[in-house]
Amino acid sequence: MTTEIVDIRSARAGDAHGLTRVHDEAWETAYRGLIPGIQLTKMIQRRGPVYWKKLAERRGSGLLVLAFDGTIAGYASFGPNRSRRVPVAGEIYELYLKPDYQGIGLGTRLFRAARQALGSAGLRGVCAWALDGNTMASAFYEARGGSAHAHGFERFGDTRLAKTAWTWPVRKN
Repeated sequence: MTTEIVDIRSARAGDAHGLTRVHDEAWETAYRGLIPGIQLTKMIQRRGPVYWKKLAERRGSGLLVLAFDGTIAGYASFGPNRSRRVPVAGEIYELYLKPDYQGIGLGTRLFRAARQALGSAGLRGVCAWALDGNTMASAFYEARGGSAHAHGFERFGDTRLAKTAWTWPVRKN
């Protein structure tokens, strides 16, 4: 009998290489064919170990890692909502898992942990943006009770892609 251990915790500087691997693999899978290739490659290259180390070291960075049997398998970054069009206080900026770890409930656990951290920071209500062509992300947020609240566009070079803000209102106890 084997037991796998799932650990969700605040990121540490020593997680930088694992975070880089998650980011690169998840973004390649999610956005290849959606975001123009040159822009996607540049976006991925900007997020190397130095970026993740600095983010993890930043006090109050709002960065969680999900480790599965000691391997960094996912991350979520979050903080105050950046859009005035969405009437909630918190935002999940990014939530990604390595492709091999998707579809087995780990994303839901990471999502819940990020929402709990936002609530503990006094940021009530949550939003998360997803490119409309990223059907996996939209289905994930909808399956977790999110409502499509606002729409916008994101520019990648000469390409404009539609995006949707998914929201979860303040929980009533």
